[in-house]
Amino acid sequence: MKTVSALFVLLMLSGTAMAAKDCEELKSEIAAKLDAKGVQHYQLEIVEPADVADRQVVGSCAGGTQRIVYTREVAKPATE
Repeated sequence: MKTVSALFVLLMLSGTAMAAKDCEELKSEIAAKLDAKGVQHYQLEIVEPADVADRQVVGSCAGGTQRIVYTREVAKPATE
C-alpha cells in the first residue's frame, strides 16, 4: 500500500513539473515533434486560458497559467 501511495505522489509531482515548464521551451519541443512527423502549415501560440476559444490545446506551461494552442493554416497555392 505504501508503494502505491508513493507512486501516486511521484506521478502527481511529475505532472506539476511538466506544467511549470518554460512556455517557449515547450512550444519549441512541440514544434520539433510536429516537424519530425512532417506536419506543415501550422501555427503554435501561447495564450491565456480564457483566449483558447475553439483552438486545440496541445500544451500547458507557466505553472498551468498559459496554454499552447495549435491552429492549422491554409496552404498557399504555388504561383506560376
